[in-house]
Amino acid sequence: MKLGFEESQLSYSSGTQKARAWTEAWVSAQAYCPHCGNARMSQFPNNSPLADFLCISCNEEFELKSQKGKFGSSVADGAYKTKCERLAADNNPNLLLMNYDVKSLSVVNLLIVPKHFFVKDIIEERKPLAATARRAGWIGSKIRLDRVPESGKIHIVKGGVVRPKDLVLEEWQKTLFLRNESLEARGWLLDVMKCVESLGKRDFTLDEIYSFEHHLGNLYPGNQNVRPKIRQQLQYLRDRGFIEFVTRGQYRLRS
Repeated sequence: MKLGFEESQLSYSSGTQKARAWTEAWVSAQAYCPHCGNARMSQFPNNSPLADFLCISCNEEFELKSQKGKFGSSVADGAYKTKCERLAADNNPNLLLMNYDVKSLSVVNLLIVPKHFFVKDIIEERKPLAATARRAGWIGSKIRLDRVPESGKIHIVKGGVVRPKDLVLEEWQKTLFLRNESLEARGWLLDVMKCVESLGKRDFTLDEIYSFEHHLGNLYPGNQNVRPKIRQQLQYLRDRGFIEFVTRGQYRLRS
């Protein structure tokens, strides 16, 4: 995988147009599908509603967001209503996030957020555009990256270094079980996964996860049995190989 952009893409006068040409052409030429490993990504026509690329082998769709600096806690996205409507759809796109360097004309970071990490909680409604705007009243969305578990941020390129493809594919497969769950069920699972990851260690206890009872109770005020729900989610994550049971009240996050 070559990280440099092709200089032949420098015909645009606008910096934004150049960057879009660089990044999109690079994905078409260099990126691979993390779902099936296929090396060909077909580009959708410009201004497609949500997706930018399609894997011609497995039909996974991808949306590309790129910028010079690192992404913060959120990233601006398309129409809020459309984004929410697509959450449960089979063709809801996975999200590719790219950081690039203008001086070296190359990719610095490329990570992917698989679509099965998208639940309504990470899609935030933006304020409607002002009456004076060209699209007055239009309501966009923000993707709250800070609400996505770390296991849902899979690096293909990190700090200018290409990560091994087999490791990327393995990390993708590790959480694919989430696709079998409804949006509501995924919300609980993702929140418990975030609690586990926030402990910052592989080995943890049930009591440590119980310490998030108040936090989870606030997220799901209609649930009056938070502790049993926590145990249920841990059992599910154990059965799917995300964590392993060590002994009574002791668990381990699988690497």
